[in-house]
Amino acid sequence: MSTNTPDSGEAGDHAHADTVRQRIFLVVLVATMGALAFGYDTGIISGALPYMTSPPDQGGLGLNSFTEGLVASSLVFGAAIGSFLSGFFSDRFGRRITLRSLAVIFVLGSLGTALAPSVNVMVAMRFLLGIAVGGGSSTVPVFIAEIAGPRLRAPLVSRNELMIVTGQLIAYVASTLLSYLLHDEHLWRYMLAIAMVPGLLLFIGTFFVPASPHWLVAEGRLKEAKKILKYLRETPREVRHEMAQMKKQARAAERGPDAKTLIREKWVIRLMVIGVGLGFVAQFTGVNGFMYYTPIILKSTGLGTSASIAATIGNGVVSVLATFVGIWAISRFPRRTMLITGLCLVITAQIMLGSVMTFMSSSLMQSYLALACILLFLFCMQMCISPVYWLMMSELFPMQLRGVLTGGAVSLQWIFNAVVAFGFPPVMEYAGSTTFFIFAAINVGSLIFVMAMVPETRGKSLEEIESHMKEKFGEKPKEAEAL
Repeated sequence: MSTNTPDSGEAGDHAHADTVRQRIFLVVLVATMGALAFGYDTGIISGALPYMTSPPDQGGLGLNSFTEGLVASSLVFGAAIGSFLSGFFSDRFGRRITLRSLAVIFVLGSLGTALAPSVNVMVAMRFLLGIAVGGGSSTVPVFIAEIAGPRLRAPLVSRNELMIVTGQLIAYVASTLLSYLLHDEHLWRYMLAIAMVPGLLLFIGTFFVPASPHWLVAEGRLKEAKKILKYLRETPREVRHEMAQMKKQARAAERGPDAKTLIREKWVIRLMVIGVGLGFVAQFTGVNGFMYYTPIILKSTGLGTSASIAATIGNGVVSVLATFVGIWAISRFPRRTMLITGLCLVITAQIMLGSVMTFMSSSLMQSYLALACILLFLFCMQMCISPVYWLMMSELFPMQLRGVLTGGAVSLQWIFNAVVAFGFPPVMEYAGSTTFFIFAAINVGSLIFVMAMVPETRGKSLEEIESHMKEKFGEKPKEAEAL
């Protein structure tokens, strides 16, 4: 006699759904080890640099102001190249193999920086580490988007941003704790060596996660793709639907233009402009000016050095909390709405900060109000703008060129990052508090760009997004124009 009652069948369905979600979350956890390494490597340098400026006979590298900037910026330049090259590698060999290769570079770069005997070696190793950081920044969101499926894509890709800011927070806390607990002239080497841990976890994890089914279908490996979808989807209906969409897309790519021709088509060029524009929007909010130089801003209000440095932990905590809110919001609100809301709030915070810095005299009250404005800015930025940026980088471009175009757009985003990081101190020195009004004006332009150019992608599969973009921005047939 059968014991399969409706209740037991429903319970079985729920158990299967929970198992599938656990599998997907494991894949995302492994992939975001790259994002954790990204965040830690970009954050830890602020704590390590003061120790690296000591003379070599006191355990440092004898950095001066020029070599200090060179060590800090070499990672950014490496990231620009790494994100660009990883796009080609990802399309040719697959997302999983690319992540595994980047994990090796993470480990080698981290070990190299920890053991560097001279400034030249340190710059070279930081550049190598930057290649891994940049490669991860363009590959991880795409891999998660292709694994997650339409329903889970938004919250799971947003975990990439969560792991970035978590890595930065870990770096700020680790550098603070190590500086208090360890009195060792080589302390900065321990700080940099910790970065090997997420790289090792990423490398090991890639042997336990599947390849991207989208990439497999594009390569003609349909049986493997279907097997992976059965492993990662809750119902056979989802498997059939996604396989049908991916095969349709693959056939269209075979019949359509090759990659060299496709990249020159009007709708693809427009998408690339949007992708590059979103990178400008994200970086020219001035976010990295605040992340890197909050102590300098606060010291100008009269706050002490130790208190100014400790405030960076506040930056990290607020960024993590805001990203949690962003993950909740991104599944419930349109992408455009979040970008527009975030930019309006960011502009308001920058005007408030500029006003506090301009119209108040140096005092403890000015320091607290300035810090409050900075934290408000970071909360709005990390809640509304950063998660949407990384999500749209994973879903905006056509499958045939997704790795290449994502890599190119993210590469330019890193260059914008470098411009802000290099430009902030001299502009701050020359323009003072007017700097924040300048950023507010730039962000008004960014707001206009988003309202005029950025399409909505919420609620669509990757294949539906591609079809929609081609239909909306592609060349219209002459017959249709005549009608």
